Amino acid sequence: MKKSFRILLLENIHPVAQEQLTALGHVVELRSDSPDEEELKKLLAQYEVVGIRSKTEIRASTLRNASNLHAIGCFCIGTNQVDLADANRMGIPVFNAPYSNTRSVAELVISELVCLSRQIMDRSALAHQGGWSKSADGSREVRGKTLGIVGYGHIGTQVSVMAEAMGMKVLYYDIVKKLPLGNAMACSSLDELLQRSDFVTLHVPETPQTKDMMGAVQFRQMKRGSHLLNLSRGTVVVIPELVQALKEKHLAGCAIDVFPSEPMSNKEKFVTPLQGMSNVILTPHIGGSTEEAQYAIGIEVAESFGRFLGGGSTTLAVNFPHVDLQQTEGTHRIANVHRNEPGVLAEINSLVSKHGANILAQQLSTDSRIGYLLMDVERGEAEGLSNDIAKLGRSIRTRLIK
Repeated sequence: MKKSFRILLLENIHPVAQEQLTALGHVVELRSDSPDEEELKKLLAQYEVVGIRSKTEIRASTLRNASNLHAIGCFCIGTNQVDLADANRMGIPVFNAPYSNTRSVAELVISELVCLSRQIMDRSALAHQGGWSKSADGSREVRGKTLGIVGYGHIGTQVSVMAEAMGMKVLYYDIVKKLPLGNAMACSSLDELLQRSDFVTLHVPETPQTKDMMGAVQFRQMKRGSHLLNLSRGTVVVIPELVQALKEKHLAGCAIDVFPSEPMSNKEKFVTPLQGMSNVILTPHIGGSTEEAQYAIGIEVAESFGRFLGGGSTTLAVNFPHVDLQQTEGTHRIANVHRNEPGVLAEINSLVSKHGANILAQQLSTDSRIGYLLMDVERGEAEGLSNDIAKLGRSIRTRLIK
């Protein structure tokens, strides 16, 4: 029998995740809230696995009080709400859902792009108030216009295909060389993309390099009358400088889904200097908030949990060496995380010899800080061997997977 784990899922994660994990024999609690740090510390003392979305923060101070924690799941694309380096040092893999909401985000980008070009939101708001603005001034088709995509990953490429199907010309810029889809063309620099695009859409992660990457200098490089869309991370755009570019009419409009500071709940008031500006679409971080995406995310991360808890697989972990070893029939599996220093594997194998155990399969992968080992041994000596490996001075955590 494989061990049953206690799992906590926060922030209204789709119930399908609970169903999947319960079917594997785990005990799962599903909650709708996003606890603050002090409450989270108390909660994590009771669980071995936690799943969160974008609001709950798991920092180093929280992790130090969660000695029982085996894994963390971010039921979204972003993982900046977790201290990944400290989780790595403590031997805790962090999983996310890099694929499941790409279509939902891409569809919102395309819909907002058309709305900006046709000034739909302003005209709709006016019609609700009894106004009637039937003029064609400033209302344009997107066909034949140029879309610049910053970040040509899972979402960026989906946007590329959809935009081209609508007759748009597509440019993209990425710090990593990427194969273009369709007729999309790579730009050699961000500056080039900004200068050539009628619409610029951002699809980059939150890193020190992307923080404030779109400010006054970049807005001045964009075409007069162009539009900006940000459905990536709130720290990427300098909002006060975006406001100024809009006031000066250098930019004709923008669509912003993510913000530097966001409410912690639906009950908290949202404030931004972009409010009340013309041809500005503001959405409450809903790029991936479709029923289809949340269902798919629930399955994707739950499957990662299942593979890790049941077999030690870390293939889709964002902060951990990747190991995925098919388990041999009739064996016990030992999973060991240790400091990445010379001689650790030799120490472990010497213990294998001491216990007279027979290794049937073994796989080790390392990063700059840690090594992660999966090892299948014959059942007889597995428990004693696992206990001795755990006592090694450089072992961080060891688990016997039955």
